[in-house]
Amino acid sequence: MAQYGDRGGGRGGRGGRGRRGNRGGEDRDVRLSKSMSYALRHGASQMGLQMGTDGFLFVEELLAHPQFHSYTLEDVERVVATNDKQRFKLHSHPEDGRLQIRASQGHSIQVKDLELKPVLAGSSDCPAEAVHGSYLRNWSSIQQQGLNRMKRTHIHLAPGLPGDDGVISGMRRDCDLAVYIDVPKALADGIEFFWSENGVLLTAGNAEGKLLPKYFSRALRLRPTRSILPLQ
Repeated sequence: MAQYGDRGGGRGGRGGRGRRGNRGGEDRDVRLSKSMSYALRHGASQMGLQMGTDGFLFVEELLAHPQFHSYTLEDVERVVATNDKQRFKLHSHPEDGRLQIRASQGHSIQVKDLELKPVLAGSSDCPAEAVHGSYLRNWSSIQQQGLNRMKRTHIHLAPGLPGDDGVISGMRRDCDLAVYIDVPKALADGIEFFWSENGVLLTAGNAEGKLLPKYFSRALRLRPTRSILPLQ
C-alpha cells in the first residue's frame, strides 16, 4: 500500500545550476527538498553519511556528498526556512558550533533521540481523534487490516485535514481518503502516540506495526466531494 510519504522521489535531486526546469529555481528547491528527505529519513547509511542517534548530520558533510555537490549552504537554509510542512530542523552542534540538519519525522531508519513528546491520556494536547491521509485505492485493505507503518518507524497522523487551522503537516495534499483514529481508545489499549516538532502525531501502532480498524472513528472520501465511507 502506498500510504506514506515522499520516499521515492528523494533519490533524484542531482540537477544543479544550469539544469533548471521551466519553472526555474522553484524546481531546484523542490529537488533539494526531496533529496534531503531521502537522505535524512531513509538513505544516510547507504549514502555513507554519518548520522547521530538524534537524527542530525552535519550540513557540510551532506553538501560534500556527490548528490548535493551543486547546492550551497544558502540553498539548504532557504529550503528549510520556506518548507511549508517544516520537514527539517537546523541547529548548531553544542560542542563545536558546526551546523547540523535532521528531518522532523518520517524516518524508516531508527532514530532514538528525535525529541518526540509523548501524548498522555486526558492531557490538554491529547486529541479526541487524529486523521491519517491515504488513497481510495487502499481503502479495501485498510478497512480490513487497519493502517500499517510499513517500512517506516511510525504511522503519521494529523490533527486535521490540510488547510484546517493550525495543521502544518501529517498528510500529503493529494490524498483522497481520510481515516480518523480514536486516539483515547488506542491509548487505553497501550498504543503510544507522540507529537513531532512540526505538529505531526506519530505512532508505531501495535506489536505488528498496525492501527487496527477498531480504532477508526470515521472515514471520509475527500474527492471529488467529501462523503462519509462505511467503516464495515
